[in-house]
Amino acid sequence: MTTSSATTHSTITQSHSVSSGQAFMTLLRRDMLLAIRNKGDWVNPLFFYLLIVMLFPLAITPQKDSLIEMAGGAIWIAALLSVLLSMDSLFRSDFEDGSLEQLLLAPHPLSLMVISKLLAHWLLTGLLLTLFSPLLALLLHLPFEAGKALFAGLLVGTPILSILGAIGVALTVGLRRGGVLLSLLVMPLYIPILIFGSGAVLAALDGLSWAGHIYWLGSLLMLALTLGPFAIAGALRISLE
Repeated sequence: MTTSSATTHSTITQSHSVSSGQAFMTLLRRDMLLAIRNKGDWVNPLFFYLLIVMLFPLAITPQKDSLIEMAGGAIWIAALLSVLLSMDSLFRSDFEDGSLEQLLLAPHPLSLMVISKLLAHWLLTGLLLTLFSPLLALLLHLPFEAGKALFAGLLVGTPILSILGAIGVALTVGLRRGGVLLSLLVMPLYIPILIFGSGAVLAALDGLSWAGHIYWLGSLLMLALTLGPFAIAGALRISLE
């Protein structure tokens, strides 16, 4: 563990005078700084995301009408795979250097600390993927309204991808090769997100209202935010026992 990481976790775990809010912000700041220093943790998924979408026309067809029809689904699948690529490192470094055990022993709710780590992960992966989606929408000739639906869907849907992925990561964090198992565990949970996310884009292409799809994604996000951190905290305790 680096000196700054050790100092941060010592502050979180050993001081009962530190409020949960302060511990939340300290952990968030620490994870953001570590991710910025280790650029591969967020650059690789972003590059992978862009690469998949740019290769998509070459593998399927360069015809404009066909690309428009499949663009929403292609970008959503690329986002899902990119999030999965980034998930394995969410708790891995903390597990290897002993920081994760310290978090479990901290006098603060583990679910709150989990939310802090999820927020840091989403800011450097899901949010970046969402911000690049208008560029990819232009690349695949999506109309403006469909691009709006894609952006809104990713903005609401990528946090769900991170939360669901984190449950699988927490269950497999003690395994050396947990990546394949992680994919098998969480992939079925991603199906509704893909359906509503790509459905919003298709509705916009057909000239229909796409707000209902976003509302469903918002409902799933609220459910994930309510139950997900507790499920992740429980999975971490099981993995470290």
